[in-house]
Amino acid sequence: MNAIEDSPFRRAWGELGQRLPRPEAILCISAHWETRGVFLTGPAAPPTIHDFYGFPDELFAVRYPAPGAPELAQRAASMLERHGAGLDPERGLDHGCWSVLLAMYPDADVPVVQLSLDTREPGPFHYALARELRPLRDEGVLIVGSGNLVHNLRLADFALDSGYDWALRFDALVRGRIEAGDHAALAAYSELGPDARLAVPTPEHYLPLLYALAVQDAGEPVALFNTGAVLGSISMTSVVVGAIGEA
Repeated sequence: MNAIEDSPFRRAWGELGQRLPRPEAILCISAHWETRGVFLTGPAAPPTIHDFYGFPDELFAVRYPAPGAPELAQRAASMLERHGAGLDPERGLDHGCWSVLLAMYPDADVPVVQLSLDTREPGPFHYALARELRPLRDEGVLIVGSGNLVHNLRLADFALDSGYDWALRFDALVRGRIEAGDHAALAAYSELGPDARLAVPTPEHYLPLLYALAVQDAGEPVALFNTGAVLGSISMTSVVVGAIGEA
């Protein structure tokens, strides 16, 4: 709903889009593209995917007509050749991608490629794979991980505007590890104490974090914003790696 409603989260993403150096292209890792194997979106004009149900018609009417970047997709696939990475010639942009980019780049004029998640693989696999993509940052590619540090829809309470105690504890724990640069602990998220089982019941919403952290250079600053949780069991905490300018 952040895609069609004003919210502090949407406003913060919009402000970030104004402060970051304008990217040549975006590589997005979304919680909503799970595959067996590693794939990248190949279309030059990726369609907008509405991969949800039960929401207002206004949300289904949203289109995010950003161009694709077939050359970037092929370049990334080549970098991940040892993982058997391939291109999906028809896959578009899912809501994990466009709901955030709609706020950051509302004109949809930055080319976008999505990278899938093979959620059969453990956290350290994803972190190591993402490290291989680090050179893309030097080519002006913005790497975006779209998910949630805490995501447990089974326990969500739509009447709550904050988080359960366990959700807030886990969110704070992860934020502390991010600030400390303890990426090994974050990759092994299931070992982060008993709250981890509730906060990360399935891995797909947590794993995009590892793709953002894996391309952080030693000593490079990291900033947290949108901290906190909603609906009891959904964390909205966001992370930005690297220096950012003034709005």
